[in-house]
Amino acid sequence: MKARFKGFSGPIGSGKSQALCHEALRLTYLNPGRLGLIGAPTFPMLRDATQAALLAVLERNRIPYEWNKAENWLEIKETGSRILFRSLEDFERLRGSNLAWFGVDELTYTSEEAWQRLEGRLRDLEAKHLCGFGVWTPKGLDWVYERFLAKPPEGYECVIAKAKENRFLLDRVPDYYDRLKASYESRFYQQEALGQYLEASAGRVYGTFQRKLNVMPLERDPNRELLWALDFNVNPMSSVVAQKDGARVRVLDEIVLGDSTTRDACIVFLERYSEHSAGVTVYADASGMNRQTTGSSDLEIVRECLTGIFRHGLRMKVPTRNPSVRDRITLMNSMLEAASGAVRLVVDGRCEELIKDFEQVRYKEGTTVMDKERDWRRTHLTDALGYLLWQEHQAMQTVGERNYPLRGMF
Repeated sequence: MKARFKGFSGPIGSGKSQALCHEALRLTYLNPGRLGLIGAPTFPMLRDATQAALLAVLERNRIPYEWNKAENWLEIKETGSRILFRSLEDFERLRGSNLAWFGVDELTYTSEEAWQRLEGRLRDLEAKHLCGFGVWTPKGLDWVYERFLAKPPEGYECVIAKAKENRFLLDRVPDYYDRLKASYESRFYQQEALGQYLEASAGRVYGTFQRKLNVMPLERDPNRELLWALDFNVNPMSSVVAQKDGARVRVLDEIVLGDSTTRDACIVFLERYSEHSAGVTVYADASGMNRQTTGSSDLEIVRECLTGIFRHGLRMKVPTRNPSVRDRITLMNSMLEAASGAVRLVVDGRCEELIKDFEQVRYKEGTTVMDKERDWRRTHLTDALGYLLWQEHQAMQTVGERNYPLRGMF
């Protein structure tokens, strides 16, 4: 494409990251000695995905370069062109240097203001070919859709890749999309795997939940360990009790306490389950490790209360940092019902507040942002359950765009 501003829209596995890297390298050769910029929505994404992909391309093609890791720029030795690597979270920091070109990875997770700041920096008078470009997976009818597809301004063009066009990938991983279908819920599969533009929903966050599929009478198995997942919120203090049966998670009970402490939750849990013959595994978000004003963290309090009670011991499974809310929601929906029809999450009818979460938690109007202000009682139990599912089942989500063993094949 000859346009000043170019876009690549495609599902995961369509080769977007490789397109980004090769377009960036092409522009360094078209603009020898000039400055370009590669950006990503967050610094971890920039470092772990975008930057890693470009370095792999350089190494694979034996292109000599100098990398200044401290200042996060790279120079292509053959052309003297320099590439800045920048996170786009704080877009006001993008003011400054003139650019010959810029490229943005995962543009739909970047703000429109960041793109506009980069447009304003595309003003190197010595550049031979000014260009701005981005690659993305669709995320509803957002600003990227409006700018590149619905009502593109003059100078904008976009290529739309379809699922299964990347034969290089599928020749090596023939079941790639079948695995995604088994892992993703239906709407997410349409967006991520098929690359479809879906209307932003103001409806339920957990849209795959159905009482006829996901609610049933459940009995505790005394020979299986209990899984206790907590959301450390004072009002209400919320937790769920579950067990695993193969790949299926069975939620047996909920504990919801108003104006209570972590110690109060432990007391109630022990009242109900201290005689359980198998062990207990505790799940929570990473903030549970933070110390409280009393000097102990929430998780230290749980450990203190439960240690020595259960014959088969106590385990703590807590991440060092939390997954994104989006990733937890996607996993929860796929467990409730995958695009393949598989149901891997069921709930006992006694879990009334959890069922209300599934049915009542909504997105804010016209967005994909969870509405936590609509009802103060909502989201806490599904948050707690989400921590458990992430620890036990995130391995099922390893077939996506950011799976490094596949990246070199795009």
